Amino acid sequence: MEARAKLLGHPIHQMLVVFPLGLFSTAVIFDVIHLIRGGPTWSIVAYWMIGAGIIGGLCAAVFGTVDWWGIPRGTRAHRLGLLHGLGNVVVVGLSAVSWFLRRGAPESPSVAAVAFLLAGGALVLVTGWLGGELVDRLGVGVHDGASLNSPSSLSTKAAKPSSSHQVPLH
Repeated sequence: MEARAKLLGHPIHQMLVVFPLGLFSTAVIFDVIHLIRGGPTWSIVAYWMIGAGIIGGLCAAVFGTVDWWGIPRGTRAHRLGLLHGLGNVVVVGLSAVSWFLRRGAPESPSVAAVAFLLAGGALVLVTGWLGGELVDRLGVGVHDGASLNSPSSLSTKAAKPSSSHQVPLH
């Protein structure tokens, strides 16, 4: 099932989701380093990464919602898409609480601020798996004519599924 929101032939949601995932994950790592080593730099950088991750997560959510509306109701993909989306809203919410708690003193986050970010980091492992299940197992966001020898999305050639163009995997 192809994505509804695309840029140059590729799903926008899948392009954007890497930013909040990377930013939130790195913020968690920087918080852990701050807890182990101390010093304000790690937590200040984590603070700004969380802020950027929130913005990126909200942008990705818009395009993910557009794609989710295109999934037929009553399907496993529709149910998993809902769990994936709602779970990621919670991830962004937990990160926003963490960011809010830090804003007065980002160089020394409270235990609660770190705990909210860690909870979001744990939940994103689940929602990321759900996103992988949607794409890799259920084919959501995958071009209908995808194959190992499909032409470039920038090409004027149509991508058509064809068993003669499939390369056998052993």
